[in-house]
Amino acid sequence: MRILVSNDDGYNAAGIEALVAALRPLADVTVVAPETNCSGASNSLTLRRPLSVRQAANGFFFVNGTPSDCVHVALTGLLDFRPDLVVSGINNGANMGEDTLYSGTVAAASEGYLFGLPSIALSLLSRDWQHLETATQVAQELVARFRDRPWQGPMLLNVNIPSIPYRELTGFRPTRLGRRHPSEPVIRSTTPYGETVYWIGPVGRPLDGGMDTDFGATEALAVSLTPLRLDLTDHAQAQPLAQWISA
Repeated sequence: MRILVSNDDGYNAAGIEALVAALRPLADVTVVAPETNCSGASNSLTLRRPLSVRQAANGFFFVNGTPSDCVHVALTGLLDFRPDLVVSGINNGANMGEDTLYSGTVAAASEGYLFGLPSIALSLLSRDWQHLETATQVAQELVARFRDRPWQGPMLLNVNIPSIPYRELTGFRPTRLGRRHPSEPVIRSTTPYGETVYWIGPVGRPLDGGMDTDFGATEALAVSLTPLRLDLTDHAQAQPLAQWISA
């Protein structure tokens, strides 16, 4: 089995190094990841300048672009093979609810999914890599299960892992995305030159965090497994829109 690994924290992040070490016993792993941290990059592609690809001493390829750039370049020219699976992560922090729309980690997996490949995005809830070994063991288990029982067709799977010792996990739980309250207000500050600047505020608190959501599962100390889709069409509004436009 061949796996393409990427992330949004950068090719030298602790999460991707630990992920690759965990997956190498299971598969032939190739890393194509951003040169620098691209958290919040979403599904952006770099179109107004060329991209460079370099290789680090550990064999990882790194690109001066976004997570989507990395997977796109890998699949459309850099690699001379088609991977069996795309794995993105391990992210430094959760990607749940509306976070998935902004996440570079999810975007890298989404790019693989758009090319018809099974893809997994992995995120560890802690932002300081606490219990990274738990996330690597979860990643290893999921990929081993995929190897032994491949999905019937491409799936985009968003995985969120509580930052606790592995033995304290309560299991793996299929979930849906929860919802958050609106984000907190921006934080205003002033530069040494007197210019007013703004920092994006913290994310909002969960609004919909039922037990069947990613918020609910991780609150119950379970690994959240959310299958995502990229069809943004609001099908329920199609008929009302047709009536509105024809009136």
